[in-house]
Amino acid sequence: VGQVARGAGKPVIAFSSDSNVAARGVYLLSFPPENDVNRVIAYASAQGRKSFAALVPETAYGKVVEGAFQQAVANRGARVAVIERFGSDQNSMRAAATRLAPALQQAGYDPAKVKPLGTGVWNDANVARVPAIQGGWFASPDTAGFNAFAARYQKRFNSAPTRTATLSYDAVSLAAALARTQGSQRFSESVLTNASGFAGADGVFRFRPDGLNERGLAVLELRNGQIVTVNAAPRDLGPRTN
Repeated sequence: VGQVARGAGKPVIAFSSDSNVAARGVYLLSFPPENDVNRVIAYASAQGRKSFAALVPETAYGKVVEGAFQQAVANRGARVAVIERFGSDQNSMRAAATRLAPALQQAGYDPAKVKPLGTGVWNDANVARVPAIQGGWFASPDTAGFNAFAARYQKRFNSAPTRTATLSYDAVSLAAALARTQGSQRFSESVLTNASGFAGADGVFRFRPDGLNERGLAVLELRNGQIVTVNAAPRDLGPRTN
C-alpha cells in the first residue's frame, strides 16, 4: 500500500506496530514497543538505576524490545548486566529465569532492590495481579484518556471497546481536523510531521519524518494488583531529538 500511495503522492496512516513498515509518507499511528522501552528506561535511570538485565521472548516482538533495550540503556550511560531469552513454553521461561538469577547475583544485585520493568503489554488487569512483578514499572499511555474514551464508547454502543480502538478513532479525528483547518496542505508532510504534534485519546503524539511516532507516555506501577500512575504523561513532547 505504501509504495502505491507514494507513487500517487498520497500519505498513509498505518496501524502496524512493526517499525519496519514505517517510511517517508507511511506514518505509524500505533504503540511501538520501542517507545515503551525508551520511556521506562529513562524514568528508571532518572531514579538512580544504573544496571539493567532483560528477560525477553524469542519472538519478533522480543527482538524489537531487546534492541530498543540495549540502545536505551546505552543512551543513559548505564550498563546491561545480562540478557536471557526464552521460548514460547513455560519451561523455557523458567529455565531462562534460572540462568538469569546467578548472573544478577554475580553482578551484586540485592533481590529486594531489583525493580521489574516492562512494556505496555503489562497494562492488563490479569498481568497486574502477577505476584512476581508487583512493584514493577512500565510505560503506557495514560489510563485516563482511554477510560474516558471507553466510557463514551460504552454509552454509545453498549459494549466495551478493544484497547486499540483509540487508534482508528484518532486517525479519523486527525484527518477530519486537518481537513477542516489546513486547507489544501492538510495532508502534506510538513503538516503531518509538525513538531508540536497532536492531541489524541491516548495523549499527545507526533509523527517523525521517517514514519515512526513519538508519544507522551506515563510510567505506571503494579501495586497490590492495581495499576497506579507514578509519573504522569507529558502534555507536550518538547523539541525533537531525532
